[in-house]
Amino acid sequence: MINNIIENVEYKKLVSSQVKDTITFLLNENQEFAITANIEAIKFDPELPNATYEQLSKFSLFVLANYTYSTIKLDEDNLYFEAGFGSENFGSTVRVPFYAIFQIVVDESILFVNSVATVDKFNKDSKEKSLNIFKKNPNNKNLIK
Repeated sequence: MINNIIENVEYKKLVSSQVKDTITFLLNENQEFAITANIEAIKFDPELPNATYEQLSKFSLFVLANYTYSTIKLDEDNLYFEAGFGSENFGSTVRVPFYAIFQIVVDESILFVNSVATVDKFNKDSKEKSLNIFKKNPNNKNLIK
């Protein structure tokens, strides 16, 4: 029965709005925070090197503090920030849809939990787009059969 709720598109919109409002509140309070987010819905620009991306968990933690905090931007549907990844500190702008944010964490305490972030069907399009981008790269042709 819970799936009838968390897989409902209207509920997804409701929760996305709550996530955005919570983040907006934290920004207005100048409060640094962290998020865990479903990596399958996240976009990186530029894309992370495969070795770095493969080290990320399905629900990865992003600490939004210091420089990264200062780069936060919001639009209607997404949170954006700049961050460095891996031992090379590979720089990328991260776009996280609000619905894909599983937790908002302040001072090591969970402030907000979003069960919609666990719904695979909302992330399916993102996975297919990533696969298509992977296939278009000529360096990956030998990996595809």
